[in-house]
Amino acid sequence: MFERITLKNGVRIVFEKIPYVRSVSTGIWVGTGSRRENSTNNGVSHFVEHMMFKGTDKRTAKEIAQTIDNIGGQLNAFTGKECTCYYTKTLDSHFEKSLDVLADMFFNSKFAQKDIDIEKNVVIEEIFMYEDSPEELVHDILSEAVWKGDSLGLPILGTCDCLKGMTKNDIEDYVNLNYLPENTVIAIAGNFERERVVELIKDKFENWSSENTLNSKEFGMPDFKNGRIIKEKDTEQVHVCIGFRGLDHKDEQLYSLLAVNNILGGGMSSNLFQKIREERGLVYSIYSYPSSYKNAGLFTIYAGMNPEHLNEVLQLIIHEIRILVKNGISKEEIDKSKEQLKGSYILGLESTSSRMNSIGKSEVLLEKIYSPDEVLKKIDDIDEQSINQIIKKVFDFKNIGLSAVGNIKEDIDLKKII
Repeated sequence: MFERITLKNGVRIVFEKIPYVRSVSTGIWVGTGSRRENSTNNGVSHFVEHMMFKGTDKRTAKEIAQTIDNIGGQLNAFTGKECTCYYTKTLDSHFEKSLDVLADMFFNSKFAQKDIDIEKNVVIEEIFMYEDSPEELVHDILSEAVWKGDSLGLPILGTCDCLKGMTKNDIEDYVNLNYLPENTVIAIAGNFERERVVELIKDKFENWSSENTLNSKEFGMPDFKNGRIIKEKDTEQVHVCIGFRGLDHKDEQLYSLLAVNNILGGGMSSNLFQKIREERGLVYSIYSYPSSYKNAGLFTIYAGMNPEHLNEVLQLIIHEIRILVKNGISKEEIDKSKEQLKGSYILGLESTSSRMNSIGKSEVLLEKIYSPDEVLKKIDDIDEQSINQIIKKVFDFKNIGLSAVGNIKEDIDLKKII
């Protein structure tokens, strides 16, 4: 079972003791990401993440890396649209050292001007690398297409122009406004001594204070636009995403949508994979997935194919969705999908990293953590009625967007296809 403790300054600690493992995963979660940016500072969340590894008053960048490497551990971070996480995974005997490194990075990073100048080049190269990966780029472009004008549609990496214009003051102002005690969660999963862990965290985090208060205004619901963005690129394949309005983090129907996703495009036995890849051989890769945020969501279908098959593949995808909307899903298929969801969830519980991610992300975004029994019950409660409701709610052709990257040889007109 997990526990939750709130320190006097508002920092939350969530932890789950797993006594039968020898590892411990520790993460510092901050409730900020690209959604708290705008068109002038886009990419600052991700850039701050990079700068946290560039050295402190106590350690150089090399020493930060060496401290964790020397104990056989892992140290990394990631930035999302609504949260940022800095994490380690080490042997349980090295927890104290890993926490010391994370806290040192978190509180004492220098943000030296020479490091900022160097790291800008590194992130710009990362953006170029991303541009050279059309199968990844097409997903970001879909977000831009359906949420154009809203911060949810901004790319997490930012743009080269924004990065080039970013100053040390911009970076420090962003940190001071968003890296706040009440916006921070320490998540720990693995084998540890509870009292010692709480004592160490209190020692490093409880005296942290800030004059700033988090802008707690809830994100509004962004308008879903029937946008279409086509990016011409000299590639062998065309990469396409179709997007429908999805569900937000807190929607009780989210588990039903996960079950629908399994059947439509969530795996190798799914309808899209079997009908379009296996039976027709028209694509190498095809899949679907839901994304959920505060007051917003997106359901994405991706396919990569030879340009000459583009419109045929789109027609087949729309055809499969129409069949799904018309016929619904049988009880036998629903039961199979529920078993898949339960199996995937339970297997994930065996990793301290995934459990740390689960409780940390839930706490920082939802301020609520569901126990394994509660999650399994939510899956068990999925029935034909909830499935058919969510199919009709999500797969509404009045709310559909499209993105494509590649050597587009013919016009893509979804209106003609649907």
